[in-house]
Amino acid sequence: MSEKRRDNKNRILLTGESQRKDGRYAYKYIDTFGKPQFVYSWKLVPTDKTPTGKRDDIALREKEKEIQKDLDDGIDHIGKKMTVCQLYAKQIRHRANVRHGTKQGRKQLMRILQEDKLGACRIENVKLSDAKEWALRMKEKGYGFKTINNHKRSLKAAFYTAIQDDCIRKNPFDFQLNTVLEDDTEPKEPLSPTQEAAFLSFVQHDKVYQKYYDEIIILLGTGLRISELCGLTEADIDLDKQLIHVDHQLLKIADVGYYVETPKTKSGNRVIPMSEKVLEAFQRVLNKRNYAQPVILEGYTKFLFLNRNGLPKVAVNYESMFRGLVRKYNKTQKVALPKVMTPHTLRHTFCTTLANTGMNPKALQYIMGHSNINMTLNYYAHTTSETSITEMKRLIA
Repeated sequence: MSEKRRDNKNRILLTGESQRKDGRYAYKYIDTFGKPQFVYSWKLVPTDKTPTGKRDDIALREKEKEIQKDLDDGIDHIGKKMTVCQLYAKQIRHRANVRHGTKQGRKQLMRILQEDKLGACRIENVKLSDAKEWALRMKEKGYGFKTINNHKRSLKAAFYTAIQDDCIRKNPFDFQLNTVLEDDTEPKEPLSPTQEAAFLSFVQHDKVYQKYYDEIIILLGTGLRISELCGLTEADIDLDKQLIHVDHQLLKIADVGYYVETPKTKSGNRVIPMSEKVLEAFQRVLNKRNYAQPVILEGYTKFLFLNRNGLPKVAVNYESMFRGLVRKYNKTQKVALPKVMTPHTLRHTFCTTLANTGMNPKALQYIMGHSNINMTLNYYAHTTSETSITEMKRLIA
């Protein structure tokens, strides 16, 4: 019978345990992939004292219990030691073929994780309270509720992948953000008929902003996304049949420049009819076009809406213009605009107006390019006090 191995305190060492010459204990085990792994500790059991000058750690046999529990549950004992940054990097590698906008959002989240203490944490150590405290730190740094919620959703997906890979058991990001932070996002309201009339009148007669009148008429009369408007070329509009063909959008970011993408979803490919007012606006746009740079972007050329240099406009041009326009309007006009007033407000207004007329929801879904009918139905519930009063009077007349 072989003699039992003992440590320097004459205690029997169990299978896999050993003690090195410097007094440190080691435990050898076989991981879920069949590979040998080692863990170490200066203490065999919790009551042992850590040698002077050595870093305190849990006892070897406590580690053995954790390892055995992970092995019994099929948990990857090595994988769970990756950091949150490493987990997120792994997650985005698995879904590399995404839009430029998504890539920008990923870069932002990775930068946030690298600058925050959460990024360096092992995923096995991230608790629900850690995830909530991260959200609070994000708020303190000035990020809005929507941005934080989007990043939380990305981290929840990454940790869910870690669960599927048997690295961890629970998802610390599985919570509702509004239980931690107040949703202070300003609601996006459409223009009421009175606001729309006042706004259009102001734009039409203002010496600085009247040059944007036709673009605003087109946005209000078609519900186009701003990037879809920017992407329109001469080939996309049929003035004879009064139709707009939408199958792409034009965008621009600093490190890429101009680029063309298909609409956000397959439903974004659509044909939108023009009203007489929209037709006249397009005719004026074509008649007023002067010098245009010979730009060809992924086969698209002769863009309709150009800046002063003859290059295609993009969303940031309109967003900047709108800020100045709304600021000037609010200084001089009595009819107040919604608190949040952007180019998207015009799309919101178009959809709400058609919903209030009782348009067939499926038809409106097609015109808007919504992938989900619920997105469209929300506009039927979205109304202003003015339109509510008008509708009530119509029904009780």
